[in-house]
Amino acid sequence: MVFRHRQTEGEPFVLRLGSLEVDAGKVVACIGPSGSGKSTLLDLIAGILSPEQGSIRVAGFAMHELDTNARRRVRIEHIGLVFQTLALVDYLTAFENIVLPSFVEPTIATRAELKARAQKLAADLEIDHLLRRRPAKLSQGERQRVAICRALVTRPAVLLCDEPTGNLDPVRSERTLDLLLEAGRTSGAAVMMATHDHSLLGRFDTVLDMAELRGGRP
Repeated sequence: MVFRHRQTEGEPFVLRLGSLEVDAGKVVACIGPSGSGKSTLLDLIAGILSPEQGSIRVAGFAMHELDTNARRRVRIEHIGLVFQTLALVDYLTAFENIVLPSFVEPTIATRAELKARAQKLAADLEIDHLLRRRPAKLSQGERQRVAICRALVTRPAVLLCDEPTGNLDPVRSERTLDLLLEAGRTSGAAVMMATHDHSLLGRFDTVLDMAELRGGRP
């Protein structure tokens, strides 16, 4: 797989990946300095970006062959995302943000089923008392936990996390990582997480150093 981004100054950003396979239930950490391509790789797997060359298969779908709308459906139904920017909707409550996938794609689950799942996840991450608040009334760490609940609520086949513990204290960081990894292993989801926290790397099956995948001009 090759992804190339033309920058206005300096060398173009090129990400080359010969082969990467993550089995169901396995967890992979992506490490590397800022700008090394961690977020880019997650966006490629999620179908937000498309490779210039090569193929990407996620949960049985050939993402490189799908159009934008088809990739979006796969993303909503089969992929859980925790964005670095969190991407919460300001005018929705925390609870509404968690169940947002059901608003976008009503066939995901029944309302009662998704509501119960959302309540359980919120309790696990200790934000069940904050579900009526909007993002502006939450701390950064609380908003991050809302985003994690939203990523897990559909029981995704693939879980992609961009620095999901970056704004959490050490205790909540460990608890959040426990939830993410347990969710992956118990549901059979493949988990890929970008992180700068090398103290967490012993918890992962594989560590992928993104700095080694950077390319220059062909």
